[in-house]
Amino acid sequence: MRRELTQPVEDYLKAIYELSGGERRAGTNEIAERLGVSPASASEMVKKLSETHPPLVDYQKHRGAALTPEGELVALEILRHHRLIETFLTQVLGYTWDEVHPEADRLEHVISEEFEERIARLLGDPQSDPHGDPIPTRELDMPPAAGLPLKEMHPGERVVIERVPSGDPALLRYLSENGLTPGNRLEVLEVSPFDENLIIQVDGQPGPLTIGPKVTQRILVERVKLNAA
Repeated sequence: MRRELTQPVEDYLKAIYELSGGERRAGTNEIAERLGVSPASASEMVKKLSETHPPLVDYQKHRGAALTPEGELVALEILRHHRLIETFLTQVLGYTWDEVHPEADRLEHVISEEFEERIARLLGDPQSDPHGDPIPTRELDMPPAAGLPLKEMHPGERVVIERVPSGDPALLRYLSENGLTPGNRLEVLEVSPFDENLIIQVDGQPGPLTIGPKVTQRILVERVKLNAA
């Protein structure tokens, strides 16, 4: 499915997909920040990708970039590689979830489709990676991403963690130390009206934990139905 593209091109397409979420255009400043390049470099590359045949990006000056259908297929294939590799590294090679992101960033560009398929079969065709992010299917369809920000929950609500941010190893270690991993349950005890801090009780943890909005905004959860509590 993927054409012979360079690693930087694939990185740009993946970044635009992740930033846009399929619902909006990604600004060149956002793309530059995500990839650690200058805004001028990002603008130049995005413009080039809009001029390929067929175009991989729909770029409009001052309005940002969106992927064309062909560009989106490339991004989804790279994301499938990345998330399968992360799952393989944790389940088979014993990596911790805070170690896998940079390794997968390097490997996602070089594995073959046969290698991807063997990983998927070995793992039993997983639907999500260690951080709870959905893995695109073989047909490159992206399953719907479930979850609401923990920040939006109210006192007394019980929730199960669905997804957590994958790009910050220090944050992942903190979350893991406090039981804030996909599949675990917690109860919201209090919400501070002044600073939006949440006091929560994570199942299996010795005592309550206070976390701020920068973290609770990024942890995605599902409410637990009463009969499933």
